[in-house]
Amino acid sequence: MALVVILFALLLSATPIAVALGLTSFVYFFYFTLIPLTQVPERLFNSLNTFPLMAIPFFVLAASIMSRGGISRRLIAACNAVVGQFRGGLAMTGVLSCMFFAAISGSSPATVVAVGTLIIPAMVASGYGKRFSTGLITTSGSLGILIPPSIPLIVYGIATEESIGDLFIAGLLPGLVAGLMLLGLVLVVSRRRGYGSGAHAITLTRAERIRAVRDALLSLALPALVLGGIYGGIFTPTEAAAMAVFYAVIVSVFVYRELDLRALGAILLTSARTSAMIMFIIANGILFSFVLTSERIPGEITELLLGYELNKWTFLLLVNILLLVAGCFMETSSAILILAPILLPIALELGVDPIHLGIVMVMNLEIGMVTPPLGLNLFVASGMSGMSVLQVARAAVPTALVLLAALFLVTYVPAISLAFLGGG
Repeated sequence: MALVVILFALLLSATPIAVALGLTSFVYFFYFTLIPLTQVPERLFNSLNTFPLMAIPFFVLAASIMSRGGISRRLIAACNAVVGQFRGGLAMTGVLSCMFFAAISGSSPATVVAVGTLIIPAMVASGYGKRFSTGLITTSGSLGILIPPSIPLIVYGIATEESIGDLFIAGLLPGLVAGLMLLGLVLVVSRRRGYGSGAHAITLTRAERIRAVRDALLSLALPALVLGGIYGGIFTPTEAAAMAVFYAVIVSVFVYRELDLRALGAILLTSARTSAMIMFIIANGILFSFVLTSERIPGEITELLLGYELNKWTFLLLVNILLLVAGCFMETSSAILILAPILLPIALELGVDPIHLGIVMVMNLEIGMVTPPLGLNLFVASGMSGMSVLQVARAAVPTALVLLAALFLVTYVPAISLAFLGGG
């Protein structure tokens, strides 16, 4: 109880969550154990000294290179060539582009920036409402933490010792389902409001569409390289992340020639800062997980809930409610590191597949990316659109409800996440 009080006191005092987790763990070591304090830095170091975690800085770097090296622009042009001729085609292009970029970067904010910078102004200029345009891309960008490769899925795999490759495979179909449901919403809204019709309809000749797809072939090959390498057993997720960086550099610098080698220094610095922030959160989160385990908190909570004779469907409903609330106040990786060790033992007792639980957790926290007060995508989209964070949050409500519907579909139809693993 003392640990919970200390943690929430620090969080309510606006202490950064990584610092709050670290200080709470330090207090535990200092006052409640005989373990020497030298174990704290040792455990912090060992928590990061794992091969799978190396994938995170590589994917962050790859996303930065792609957003500045012409890859994201060509992906958008190719998506526009495929769906641009339909009613609401430019909005569909935005959703489809987010899905493709998510399959490369593994980062939700990076997806919003890379796609939104180009698509939001284009949608507004083509007669789409600014609220609809901003809300759609803000929500579609959150697919970046579900469609593999996904940084939160890597974190979940490390926290629970589940296969990251299996988690990537399991995240693919739920991500596609959520994306298709967003495309369905775009079609309905566009028909009702007349978006993408008349003077604003996109008219590309067949030659222009072929040219756009051809110019993007090298960009489109990157998701195939990353995911195909992992699923084909050629790369581990970490090796695939390194290959993504290598491929992005070769294509952006030597093929497209939109990125100067001298610019790589600034990109490396920006990516290093982002990676350091994520790693600091992960290290303190794993340290806090050790504290929870030492106090047998997950076991006690498991025994308490099992005493109520919950079935797995009721448990999953409670998980959804808990995570939807947590996603409003906690950063994604921190929420996973704190809650996964608590929820996993209960899930196993009730017969919930741990891979399925991971997908459900990430989908919940995906919605948390677009819910105030701490939805990171809201701040990113606010900076790009000029709208306030609250205005962006309101604009994202319809599309967030679509993700909520996709969440409950995946939650109660486990075969969607386990189909390619032979489960469900």
